[in-house]
Amino acid sequence: MLRSASNIVSGGELSTLQDTAINLNKAFPKDPAELTRIQKKLATRHLEAGAMALYDLSSSYYEGATCPLARRGYSRDGKKGTLQVNYGLLTDARGCPVAISVYEGDTADPVTLDPEIDRLKTAFAIDRFVIVADRGMISQKAVDDFKTKKGVDWISALKSVSIRALVEGGQIQLDLFDERNLFEVTSPDYPGERLIACRNRELARHRAYKREDMLAATEANLLKIQARVAAGRLSGRDRIGLAVGKSVNQYKMAKHFTLDIGDDALTFSRNRDKIAAEAALDGVYVIRTSLPAEHMSASDCVRSYKSLSRVERAFRTMKSVDLKIRPIHHRLADRVRAHILLCMLAYYVEWHMREAWAPLLFTDEDQAAKLTRDPVAPATRSAKALRKVQTRHLDDGSPTHSFSTLLDELATITRNTCRTPGANAADRDTAPSFQITTTASPQQRRAYDLIETIVL
Repeated sequence: MLRSASNIVSGGELSTLQDTAINLNKAFPKDPAELTRIQKKLATRHLEAGAMALYDLSSSYYEGATCPLARRGYSRDGKKGTLQVNYGLLTDARGCPVAISVYEGDTADPVTLDPEIDRLKTAFAIDRFVIVADRGMISQKAVDDFKTKKGVDWISALKSVSIRALVEGGQIQLDLFDERNLFEVTSPDYPGERLIACRNRELARHRAYKREDMLAATEANLLKIQARVAAGRLSGRDRIGLAVGKSVNQYKMAKHFTLDIGDDALTFSRNRDKIAAEAALDGVYVIRTSLPAEHMSASDCVRSYKSLSRVERAFRTMKSVDLKIRPIHHRLADRVRAHILLCMLAYYVEWHMREAWAPLLFTDEDQAAKLTRDPVAPATRSAKALRKVQTRHLDDGSPTHSFSTLLDELATITRNTCRTPGANAADRDTAPSFQITTTASPQQRRAYDLIETIVL
């Protein structure tokens, strides 16, 4: 019996979604109004009045030189000097993608926030919401603008220089962290805002180790220059200063060293006072919000800010293993916007698949515990999740999967087209045939059943 097989489910890193995005690119609508209509439908489904929306900005490098969106800017891909485009992703509180906006590659983060606020209020017709964005996104100017917009609340964080000012001004007393890792403070510099001071001791230890490593590496650089000066291979205040300048701040540690440069000598030492002042703030961060205490507790404000990691996870998925949004080759701005929206829609499908398949994956299913655990302490996995990781098996004995390995497992299900043995190549199109589908294993059947619960 002659047979030909075809996969029913494609496996391996969502190649089907990626190929579909490529194949549909020409047919996908490029009209901005149509792209807005698609995203408005998602916003209507996942955001409601008073809902919390997460927002962050990323970038991807561009291949070519003719797209008006492609500019040189801060590269989050680590490709300095290349053209890029920026895009801001808006999700609901769970990290489910709702909308994406595309900007020129040199657009600063805060500039993209105001259009997103206006889109939520006008295009998506959401009159009340809470926007969560990082400390680089919500500037003081943005906070002042929010006060003029009715129905807009926000959650963000302070930058380190602002935290130091609060400590020096006495609003934050560091010895209070001896008894707790979270408390609220007030400051006349932030009228109408709640400030929630937190200290993560694990993060403090990590930063202390990292700073010591960078201080040691900087000292090693300076010792090499000092040896050259002592051997007479480097002389002159200007030449020594130039050599020191190139290496002393390689690890951003120049502020922690005291230098004495002469015509034929170089001495240096650590500035212990500055190091101690910085170390005192290790692990300290401050959440700022306009939400009153009766609307959201301090712990929930911290959890809400930390939920921005879900947007970062979306960017990693869209950029790397699964969807590969980059590099971007399109010449026209409308095609670039359509390409990025297609990648977001593909991630939207993947997000729902991951949610449905959580019982089969290494995912921690105990979401309720996340709402009650210490918001400042390092995250811990539930006992069930740890058991899945340690044994690599589920309670029924079947193997635990990652998202990609589960797709590979489903890819073994094929539909075989069978014909009679006498059918030669010439008669194959007209010869009688029938189809046989591979019988799914219990785990494959369960995966199919879970997918059927998805409502897109």
